Formats: sequence, C-alpha cells, structure tokens
Amino acid sequence: MAKHNHKGNGHKTETPDVSHVRNVNVTHELSDVNVPAILKFVAALVIMTVAVYVLMWLLFGFLNAQEVKKEGEVPPGPMAMSEKESLPPEPRLQAAKGFGVRLESGESVDLENKAPEAEYHVLREQWKMVLDNGPKDQSGNPAGLPIKHAMQKVLEGQGLRSRPQQAAPQEMTNYTIGTPTAASSGRVSEKGEQ
Repeated sequence: MAKHNHKGNGHKTETPDVSHVRNVNVTHELSDVNVPAILKFVAALVIMTVAVYVLMWLLFGFLNAQEVKKEGEVPPGPMAMSEKESLPPEPRLQAAKGFGVRLESGESVDLENKAPEAEYHVLREQWKMVLDNGPKDQSGNPAGLPIKHAMQKVLEGQGLRSRPQQAAPQEMTNYTIGTPTAASSGRVSEKGEQ
C-alpha cells in the first residue's frame, strides 16, 4: 500500500494499490445499469400518463354534460335580471356588450364587438341617405328637398325662399350705442336721443 503524507495537519491516508488486478474477459460491470428495466419503466410511465389524460378528458366531458343538463332544468330565480336589464346604462363604450345606435327612422343597429369606426360608417350612411332622399319628419313624410334637387332649383333661377325682411320698430331707431372706454371696463351703454 502506498502511503500519502499531507503536510500541514499531520493526517495520513492510505490508498490500496490495485495495479495488479486485471480481468481481460470482463469489459464492464454488469451491475452498473439495467437498460431493459429502465426501458420498461419509461414505457409504463408513458402508458400511465396517456391513460390518466384520457380518463380526465372523459371525466370533464361527463361533468360538462351534467352541468348543461342541469342548466336546462332549473328556471332562473324571480329576482334574476334579463340580459338586457343587466347591461349598464346608456351611453355604453364602443364595442362593448349591448352597444349600438338608434337611427332617426327608429331602427336600432347592433354594433356589439365591432370595430370602433363601425358607428361612423352607419351614421355616414344615414347622413348620405338624408342628403340623397331629403329629410323626413316624424311620420316619414318629406320635410325638405334632396340636396341635388335644391341645387338644381338654384341653378334654374328659382332661387331660395327666405322670410321677408321686416322694418325695425320706430323706437329702436332712436337709440345709439356708445363706444366703450377704459373707464367703462368694456361695458357699452345705450343712449336715447331726444
């Protein structure tokens, strides 16, 4: 046996000499790794994992089917709000549940979960329809001319009708308005002529 002497703490260790041990017939130790047992374990683990996954999938399918069946049997409570009642009050955020616009014709356009510019497109179509067909009153009767007809009348020389000008009352003509001064702080006073 070889003796090793480490300096410093005075501790001695002995290592056995194994240089004389030779076994030509054995290239590795058989007890190191049992490969077939490891492969069997991995295969069993994969099979069990797949089996558990399939069983859980079937269980959740069964539980979901029971819940759907239950929801159909139980009526909502007497204090439960309807879907429309549970919405927040107007005005609602664009693209939120229950968001829409009501046109002048009374028609309601649902814009729920649409792009924010969808509201503009709907209103733009309504404005274009009013310009092309003319404005309508509450009962749906024409209340004016379409823009194309009005421009045609102006071009034909019929002009636009306006209210006749009324003369100012006599008592209003006797008043003059003074110019504001620095002392008046911008206030204007009316002075009557005598």
